[in-house]
Amino acid sequence: MRFFAIFAIAVAAASCADEVPTTTPFALVVPQGFSPPPLPADNPLTVEGVLLGRRLFYDPILSRDSTQSCGSCHNTGFSMTDNGQRFSVGINNAVGDRNSMPLHNLAYHSAFFWDGRSPTLRELTLVPIQDSREMDNTIQAVLTSLNASPTYRDLFWKAFGVKTISAEELGLAAEQFMLTIMSGNSKFDRHLRGMESLNAQELEGLRLFNGEANPNAPMRGADCFHCHGGTLFTNNKFRNNGLDSVTTDPGLGAVTGDQNDLGKFKTPSLRNIAYTAPYMHDGRFQTLMQVINFYNNGAHANSPNIDPSMGDITRPGGLGLSLQDRMALLAFLNTLSDSSIETDTLFQNPFN
Repeated sequence: MRFFAIFAIAVAAASCADEVPTTTPFALVVPQGFSPPPLPADNPLTVEGVLLGRRLFYDPILSRDSTQSCGSCHNTGFSMTDNGQRFSVGINNAVGDRNSMPLHNLAYHSAFFWDGRSPTLRELTLVPIQDSREMDNTIQAVLTSLNASPTYRDLFWKAFGVKTISAEELGLAAEQFMLTIMSGNSKFDRHLRGMESLNAQELEGLRLFNGEANPNAPMRGADCFHCHGGTLFTNNKFRNNGLDSVTTDPGLGAVTGDQNDLGKFKTPSLRNIAYTAPYMHDGRFQTLMQVINFYNNGAHANSPNIDPSMGDITRPGGLGLSLQDRMALLAFLNTLSDSSIETDTLFQNPFN
């Protein structure tokens, strides 16, 4: 009987050891005025998952030579872009061909990268790991390293209840962290909440931003709102904004294979735009004034697949904004800056 009692205790202990741990729900702070984001039902946010995702984001273990992390090209001081660089440089000193995108408010997005190649953040996570111009690693090599780490085995067990880490849990953890990166506390947001006032120049810039470029309009504007309107300051769609007369980068067209998508790129959010220079998918413009001047001069009306909403902008004479108008528009765009990403401890490197 004594043997059976000891055996029963041992079995019970083993059963408890194998019991999937309980996770703690993560309370996502949604900025005032924002609608609740459509979070993935199959990857609920947990404290354990978010903190694990943050650790992975900043750990160079993901790169082939353990020198580069996601955070290397997505710096909080630049609203999660690459330190003012036009193109990111990978571990082999290989240079990419597109500008690093900011990572705020991704919970509201349904396609990722400039060309929309990844439909989810969990899939996005695995792309730079395998890109020879970025981390130049293989998923299997990353999983081998993670499974060899007692720390990571413990963290993945606590977050997902798995003893062997797979690509699925790697993507889910990174996704959870990126879903928490919210930005909605700019001067303009505080203005909307009645907490701060825009000055006369900024208010004129706001009027221009939301004004039609149609020359027959009572007060001509800059026509920004068609693509950059709403709470997120993006329509999250793919557009050809008349950058080139001849398509040099296929953009969305390379993903869909549709000739009508050639030269189309994701409309970026203008939130924190002052922090994310240089601009456009290829970083061709160093300053916001250069961007404003590009549209003011009419862009390239003959660009293949140019979006119909560019029609009034590409009229002869372009927008026709005076220097005073352009300075007002710039002043308004600067009110969209939110320093909380740089200061919130949740988004900072846990290894520092």
